[in-house]
Amino acid sequence: MNSKTLRKTVLFMALGVCLSTLVPAQYAYAANTDGSLVGQTVAGAEVTVRNPETNFTRTITADADGNYRFPFLPVGNYTLQASKSGTPVGQPIQVTVSLGNATTVNLGSADMTTLGAIQVVGSRVVTLVDVTSTESATNITKAELDRLPVGRSADAVAQLAPGVIGGSFGGISFGGSSVAENTVYINGLNVTDFYKRVGFSSIPFSFFKEFQIKTGGYSVEFGRTTGGVINAVTKSGTNEFHYGTEFVWRPDSLQTRADNQPLIVSRYDKVDDRSLNGYASGPIIRDKLFFYTMYEARDYNTVNTSNDGENYFDAHSDSPFWGAKLDWQVADGHLLELLAFSDKNEVAMDDYNFDPIAGKRAGFNNTRFTESGGTNWALTYTGYLTDDLSMKLLYGGNKRVRVQNSLNDINCSRVRDRRPGGGDVGCTTSGLIEKGLDDRQAARADFEWSLGDHLLRFGLDREVNTSDNVSFYPGPDRLLYEIRNTTAGATLENGGTVPAGVTAYVRTRQQEVTGTFETLNTAYYLEDNWSVTPNLVFDAGLRVEGFDNKNGEGNTYIKMENLLAPRFGFAWDVNADGRSKIFGNVGRYFLPVSNIINVKQAGAFLDERTYYAFGGFEPFEYNGQTYQRPILGPQIGAVDNSQGDGTVGDLRGEVDADMDPVYQDELILGYQSLITDKWSWGVRGIYRKLHNAIDDMEITSNGIVCGGSPGYVGFVMANPGEDVTVYTDTNCDGVNDGFVTIDTSKKGWALYDDNGNYVGELGWVKPRRTYKALEFVIDRAWDEKWALNASYTLSYSDGNAEGPVNTDTGFDNTGRTEHFDDPFVNRASYGPLPNDRRHQVKLRGSYAFNEHWLAGATLNAQSGRPVTGFGVGNPFDGTNYTSNYICIANCLSDIPSERVYQISPRGGYGTLPWTFDVGASLTYQRAIGPSHLRVTLSAFNLLNQQRVTDVDQTLEDDIGHSNSQANGGTFLLGTGYQSPRYAQFTVALDF
Repeated sequence: MNSKTLRKTVLFMALGVCLSTLVPAQYAYAANTDGSLVGQTVAGAEVTVRNPETNFTRTITADADGNYRFPFLPVGNYTLQASKSGTPVGQPIQVTVSLGNATTVNLGSADMTTLGAIQVVGSRVVTLVDVTSTESATNITKAELDRLPVGRSADAVAQLAPGVIGGSFGGISFGGSSVAENTVYINGLNVTDFYKRVGFSSIPFSFFKEFQIKTGGYSVEFGRTTGGVINAVTKSGTNEFHYGTEFVWRPDSLQTRADNQPLIVSRYDKVDDRSLNGYASGPIIRDKLFFYTMYEARDYNTVNTSNDGENYFDAHSDSPFWGAKLDWQVADGHLLELLAFSDKNEVAMDDYNFDPIAGKRAGFNNTRFTESGGTNWALTYTGYLTDDLSMKLLYGGNKRVRVQNSLNDINCSRVRDRRPGGGDVGCTTSGLIEKGLDDRQAARADFEWSLGDHLLRFGLDREVNTSDNVSFYPGPDRLLYEIRNTTAGATLENGGTVPAGVTAYVRTRQQEVTGTFETLNTAYYLEDNWSVTPNLVFDAGLRVEGFDNKNGEGNTYIKMENLLAPRFGFAWDVNADGRSKIFGNVGRYFLPVSNIINVKQAGAFLDERTYYAFGGFEPFEYNGQTYQRPILGPQIGAVDNSQGDGTVGDLRGEVDADMDPVYQDELILGYQSLITDKWSWGVRGIYRKLHNAIDDMEITSNGIVCGGSPGYVGFVMANPGEDVTVYTDTNCDGVNDGFVTIDTSKKGWALYDDNGNYVGELGWVKPRRTYKALEFVIDRAWDEKWALNASYTLSYSDGNAEGPVNTDTGFDNTGRTEHFDDPFVNRASYGPLPNDRRHQVKLRGSYAFNEHWLAGATLNAQSGRPVTGFGVGNPFDGTNYTSNYICIANCLSDIPSERVYQISPRGGYGTLPWTFDVGASLTYQRAIGPSHLRVTLSAFNLLNQQRVTDVDQTLEDDIGHSNSQANGGTFLLGTGYQSPRYAQFTVALDF
């Protein structure tokens, strides 16, 4: 072989090495706010990475094996260059660093020092298969989202990932989990609502730069979730000044009217939303200090009727958004970032009477006010201390208000006629008026230390989550009035006896909760990423967590500490060519107790009830309408404040003294491979098992029999089906004096015969939830012409408990569901759970016809949720409460033991129909002088499917009384449907 041929051969080999961007390198891991760049080059070579937009530059020296690593790189585009003894190793390479990922680029081998003048020219690096990553995540940039018809929310983006579905209460479900188990980060700051754990702080779509949706196997630096993680970063300023604006309009004229359904009048519902934002970015000090600011004006208007069509609601919000990001390259190796934004939102909703036949609104009733959101901020320092040691420090917080009230609440008390045919008859229908402020103060420190074949990642984080709360009933006297039928001589709940001639009574109720409630969540972690061989990486990590919930007086009442969450993973580059991998991981994940538990159970709780003889109604006028208020007769019995006297009380009788946490174990095994340089495919198997629940249980037996019956404990926050240690009366003198441990898998609920004699006890079944899934994904990377991503998920979500919220009964007070109030609710209810969607098919793609015209499309097709028929009785006693038992014989007998029941299994009535949600968009874009114009028309639910998504699952509304449609009931009638087709205009102009 002659010299010329040899040099050509070496050149092509070198070029192949350079473009083989997926060759394995050590430690392909990144933190939650940035990315990493790793690879191999000539031993001892100097490797420099530079962001041409900000001139951010770092230079490190490759180790003796030629390995190099740049951790904690801000997301963006970089130029990578290596040199040895002043001689460049190839030409600079363009590299994209994405969120939460490590981009692997090999710049040559040890013998490249002999190549002399050979120049290797690289193209932009796009990683389709990260052969060293063990986690399951989907990355989506703002640029990709601009090419697709996607709802303008982080939830909508998350649902592009396999295994993620829309859930109840406006949330999303990851891998069969409930909507209250996820965590959301923006620029490393946890912005999840810690009061109920369903919502989170939000920013305009245009402020985002990139999303990463973590669906499993994530590192020990992430915790406090048994669902999934939405990880996002915002845009930043550069050395060039930019400014622009974006107008988004969802016109009601392009919204298809919904079809009226048997239980829902919806044809008058409509939405008209407008937003206009303006941004500016650039250098304050060139190459040093940069800014990005945005202000968005909003005009959101929603009109809808009540389900029965008797009320017309017109809601309006014009709360603006503001946000800012500062980036300061303080000195070589030291970065400082400041993020601040406000998503505070105020909604005013006018309430009118409505005639659904004529389609006209009538008299004004009320205006309701809702406030949410607040300010968020985070200060982050990144220090590159040495070539091998880096650190990141963050301190920040967010404040979210929770306010619900109405114009009438000051002057109007709620009056509810509980008798047959009655209803609300007063001038307000508001429940408890709530005024709350949730304040998170967060601090964390993360480190990376490279030690040969090992990369140590360690850190700690601490959150102080404080809820200030006050709640009370509306009206000048803060009383709820309720009228019920009765009979003379009857004994009321307060022990009072109904006088002769009284056939109905009024119960007034004052219920108030006040206090400041704090929860302290702490964690520290250590992880070793070990490059066992050049093509095998092994992870071993441990996260140690602690949760400390405090009552309204600042004292600990639920504390769980030293919770060990080990996680292990591996990634094997099968052919050692960077084109395919087998990966897997196993790990444990803990879920904290939400602050609503502190507020609802551990505050200064007043629940005062007074009973009066009902003297009829007195009409009165308010806002031009005639209403009714009750005339109070003589008081019956004493005032009852046994449920709460306005003090915190002794919580030892209400909380398990040795409570275990809620946690989930997860096992994932997958394979991913390149088909071509643009196409890749993968398959992943997932198994998840949720352990434990923390919920309120009514303990009716403490196991100590006094006078023929066991002592009553009351509602206790505990682990159903486990040992519960509670402070109670141990010597039958009526005073709590000691702790008793009750095995609630066998005991805790007292049983009585038909004559009221105590005959034994019943325990609770343990909560169970498993998720088994097989995911297939195929992906084609965008090449300025077209892109495609398709996935199919086959999954099974089974158990007897959904999680800390209850979709079946519409109960979103996280951790205080009806699932375990008594042992019968879910005793016989193992089967498919509400978030079970057996089949999911997802497609998203975009195609450029030319440089000006671009089309995008999405498809989300999924099988329907399971349908269960719920009853209200049980074969063990006469309790009337939601259960999976249906009475089939002797149901009207006054003797409970004579009633005959059969089990109504979960999913016993099949599943709801498949839903198909098709989106389409058409974009026109062009450069106009120094500006860039983008105009997009997007259509959502293009096929205008309005299939049922929820139905009434109440098979019995009383023991033996069928709620079937044949019996005049509503069982299986729809209570939720797909939103009808609508369109959205977007016009963006950037300079």
